[in-house]
Amino acid sequence: MPIVRVEIWSGENNLLKRKLAKEITGVIVDNVKCPPHAVTIIFEEVPKDNWVIGGEFCSDLFKDNK
Repeated sequence: MPIVRVEIWSGENNLLKRKLAKEITGVIVDNVKCPPHAVTIIFEEVPKDNWVIGGEFCSDLFKDNK
């Protein structure tokens, strides 16, 4: 049973997560040759205040985006 963990910024809309879930499931099914119901995807939402890239908080880097 493949398990895929996806870390994503808090507040992303459910349409995006649904699209990602469908596409990720398809890639796993095609490559691992398992049925779709065997694939588990866990979305973990992380606030931009807790996500740092290159020493800078994403809340500062992307303050104009959402």
